[in-house]
Amino acid sequence: MFKVGFDNDKYVQLQSQKIRDRIAMFGGKLYMEFGGKLFDDYHASRVLPGFEPDSKMKMLLELKADAEIVIAINADAIEKNKKRGDLGITYDQDVLRLIDAFTEFGLYVGSVVITQYSGQHLAEKFEKRLRQLGVKVYKHYPIDGYPMNIPLIVSEEGYGKNDYIETTHSLVVVTAPGPGSGKMATCLSQLYHENKRGIKAGYAKFETFPIWSIPLNHPVNIAYEAATADLNDVNVIDPFHLEAYGETTVNYNRDVDIFPVVNTIFEKIYGESPYKSPTDMGVNMAGFAIVDDEACRDASKMEIVRRYYQAKCAFRQGNADISEINKLELIIKKIGIDTSDRKCISAALVRAETTDGPAVAMELPDGRIVTGKTSDLLGASASCLLNALKELAGIQHDIPLISPIVIEPIQDLKINHMGNHNPRLHTDEVLIALAISAATNPVAELAMQQISNLNRSDAHATTILSSVDENVFKKLGINITCEPEYQTKKLYHK
Repeated sequence: MFKVGFDNDKYVQLQSQKIRDRIAMFGGKLYMEFGGKLFDDYHASRVLPGFEPDSKMKMLLELKADAEIVIAINADAIEKNKKRGDLGITYDQDVLRLIDAFTEFGLYVGSVVITQYSGQHLAEKFEKRLRQLGVKVYKHYPIDGYPMNIPLIVSEEGYGKNDYIETTHSLVVVTAPGPGSGKMATCLSQLYHENKRGIKAGYAKFETFPIWSIPLNHPVNIAYEAATADLNDVNVIDPFHLEAYGETTVNYNRDVDIFPVVNTIFEKIYGESPYKSPTDMGVNMAGFAIVDDEACRDASKMEIVRRYYQAKCAFRQGNADISEINKLELIIKKIGIDTSDRKCISAALVRAETTDGPAVAMELPDGRIVTGKTSDLLGASASCLLNALKELAGIQHDIPLISPIVIEPIQDLKINHMGNHNPRLHTDEVLIALAISAATNPVAELAMQQISNLNRSDAHATTILSSVDENVFKKLGINITCEPEYQTKKLYHK
């Protein structure tokens, strides 16, 4: 059942003010490394119920007049056609998507920096394409011995060889399509060049997770470990902060490990470092906007279970390593939860057993459970979706929403004209059929009006869903997981 645990308005206000304070601390120029997703942070919205996926964007809009965006992309990622797992698009395509998205929000995208550039062919083609589109492009180069060879790094043969990125605003947000893009190195390189020009500038890091101001083993922070199981990130107590202030705060291993290096680079550039700990570097007020700790704990536990099932399916599909599953199993054991705590899982398994076929179960935001089975007309996902809409609209389940007169021509089109072998309607097809029916059927129209109320539902399927069904669930705001089993024994699955 969905319960609000996070005050989004308070968060936007606190975070905006914290960034303004940090800009002032450095005399009016701040390079801020933005980790995670800027305008589609669905992980945060799941573990902090009430957090809006575009909260970071709203916060930036509070600073719109002072902010510009620099997007970093690693040349090797371009060369290897690296993809975003959640969107299925390459990093270079995502750069274009990000530019469009920021521009639509009214934010200024100043430039793109291609990091780790060493003449990669596809990176050169991407640079040419960006320039043709009117986008400013800069290049940063590999530095031997990075990040340990500090004398070389902070020299004309290190950062000095990088292009100086021309910026015009007091807040420069450095973001990227994904991890490993060189955001921090871009910020530090800019500090070196700004210092050479006599411009005082600072650096800060914006990471929502782990949240430094809540306990190390709080489920919200543990859910971050689950989300990054493939990266092997681990939450730790920040030892530098504890030593400097006697205060216990939470950070993650990579920031703690790299802090002495970053601190030395600061000292090399400025003569002294403004920070005593990795926690000092961060600007994260999320912990102070939690208004119902229990709701956030419960939501985070369910997110851990979701991550576990996602990893199991990815492993079944050949896209994950067994070590990721093992780590998630340890996390589940550590936090003391059971997969059956996610009610839609057991409901789906029971329905599949009683019908001897694939099934889907959904827990609606108010806690009600609906299920769907596979039939001659509908797949289990489509069936569950229609049953959920009926439940929300108060429509009796024996009343059909879609006439066979509408369904049969769609099946004929699929089988006889488009070469499909499965006549059952997928979720996208059943929604189109429902929309058509709603034009003449008041009951179908009543069901259509409930679609937005599916948002924040939880669902589970007893087989791995097609990409079509999975994407529809995601677009509707339904958190979907699957058993790591295919419906057929075929080797190739769409």
